[in-house]
Amino acid sequence: MTDNLTDLTTVRRPIEQANGLPNAHYTDPQVFDEEKHALLIEGWAGLGTGADVPEPGDALPLDFLGMPLLMVRDRAGGLRVFQNICRHRGMILVTEPRKIEGAIRCPYHSWCYSTEGRLVSTPHVGGPGQNRHEAIDKETLGLIEVRSHIWNDLVFVNISGTAAPFEDAFGPLLERWKEFDVPMYHGGADSIIRFDLKTNWKLIVENYCESYHLPWVHPGLNSYSRLEDHYHIELPGGFSGQGTHVYRQLKGEDGEVFPDFPGLSEKWQTAGEYVTFLPNVMVGVQRDHMFAIILDPRGVDRTIETAHLYYAQPEVSPAMCAKNAELWAGVFEEDIMAVEGMQRGRSAPGFDGGRFSPAMDGPTHLFHDWVAGRVSERRAAARAAE
Repeated sequence: MTDNLTDLTTVRRPIEQANGLPNAHYTDPQVFDEEKHALLIEGWAGLGTGADVPEPGDALPLDFLGMPLLMVRDRAGGLRVFQNICRHRGMILVTEPRKIEGAIRCPYHSWCYSTEGRLVSTPHVGGPGQNRHEAIDKETLGLIEVRSHIWNDLVFVNISGTAAPFEDAFGPLLERWKEFDVPMYHGGADSIIRFDLKTNWKLIVENYCESYHLPWVHPGLNSYSRLEDHYHIELPGGFSGQGTHVYRQLKGEDGEVFPDFPGLSEKWQTAGEYVTFLPNVMVGVQRDHMFAIILDPRGVDRTIETAHLYYAQPEVSPAMCAKNAELWAGVFEEDIMAVEGMQRGRSAPGFDGGRFSPAMDGPTHLFHDWVAGRVSERRAAARAAE
């Protein structure tokens, strides 16, 4: 039992007395597997973006938490997520991004599926030249669809199928950001930023939640959006993050700026907010663009971090897009030292999870408490089932 590995009692205390998560939550494969189920499989987790499969027939195979998945844009333009396996013998269907011209064909025995997931062809299943058999019911052998939801082009999945509806799970945050529920347009290939990091995925979330590190890790950003210009965003059990009162628009050489999202209130003339859709999607909203970072946990100490930039109009200046991507890539890259350094530090046997500054670490403490709460609930359910 994982209960013997970690004691989460002190994590769930008020911030003044709390410790952070024990080292095993960053270094132990058994705890990683436990968290994988409690935090990522049983809830809504970020998988990718609609921009990954922009046209009907586009298919993208993904390995998520060791599971083979397939994002497909169907013929009607809808986006679906399936398990990337044939229902016959479990063969992987699609091995690289490609356009599905006709059907999704299994390379093993050539069973074929529509982009909507229906089983449409079973050649020789009843013997040579016999493409039907009474024991093979095509209606019940379509691709296994994974529950999914799209918010502002971000694709979320609920692998277990048991989570509350997306709108309920993230209701308070969706309400807070309802002004950003407008059409958004991906900036294209140059607006994708990717890092392969030697760290546990949670440390990236923890770092993102707080502004405490700005003066030392982001001196350039802190020169105009200072530590004292930031505020905490906190809802226990819901979300946490930070915002700034002094968001400054990027300007081109001729004073050009990105167009604003329509209908924003006065607050957003100067504000920017940076919050996590728990567990693994970190979103930043500003008056003229949004970024979303999706974390793909590849192991207890490895994470693929991918950021996407979105704008209010489908066509914006390529030079400005490139400049904005370069700016954010620089900011995100500065965090690598911190998240990889903390990961190495979790191998110190005397570290007890650390302490929190009651004044500065509120958002990070809330994330630790959320993790501890979800893991504790899973442990309690496992004990009850014994």
